[in-house]
Amino acid sequence: MKETRFQELEEKIDYQFHNQELLAQALSHSSFANEHKAEGFKDNERLEFLGDAVLELVSSDFLYHAYPDMQEGAMTKLRASLVCEPTLALSAREFDLSRYLLLGKGEEHTGGRLRDSIVSDAFEALIGAIYLDGGLAPARAFIERYALKDIEHKKLFYDSKTVLQELVQKDPGHGEIRYAIVGENGPDHAKIFRAEVWVGEKKVGSGSGSTKKAAEQEAAYRAIQEMNTSGENR
Repeated sequence: MKETRFQELEEKIDYQFHNQELLAQALSHSSFANEHKAEGFKDNERLEFLGDAVLELVSSDFLYHAYPDMQEGAMTKLRASLVCEPTLALSAREFDLSRYLLLGKGEEHTGGRLRDSIVSDAFEALIGAIYLDGGLAPARAFIERYALKDIEHKKLFYDSKTVLQELVQKDPGHGEIRYAIVGENGPDHAKIFRAEVWVGEKKVGSGSGSTKKAAEQEAAYRAIQEMNTSGENR
């Protein structure tokens, strides 16, 4: 019988697995697989390897056709920004992938569910699982829906704080930008920080990351998305 949590994830990503073992493997971190060897669980590292290759192919093909005048160097840089660890983790949060991960007890207790490296690896493993289960078409659809969505903003992810500053400076009435670290959890070697960004007296974004800078960058990115949606930067 299909696990309820797996069914929920399938509904979110709009893909039904024929082989449920592939989905379970995609979600299984090595820490979980090691603790459940007797039950036949395999970790997601091989699927991650495959998914990474599929992601590179699909993203390259997409950018080649979407930006016919873009030079090779610029396409390489743009692709790198879309498939890097923090951006994939950001994409995975759109459907709350971390909630469905299978982690070992130690990894669970040290905040592994929120760690970008684990979440991004699982995202790639899920791509690999979809590819093996249904072929390139559904894998492409998944990648385009999540990893290749909102490209114009994601390519600015690493420089979101600068972009936000520029947007706010267009209108002096917005007020000053202020970042605040509002929480942290996990051991010293694997902390997850939570940040908020405020413009004047208004909170405009929040984010999390394995460093304070990464958390602030995501908060700025979320703020840019909100400003573009509301039209405040026009």
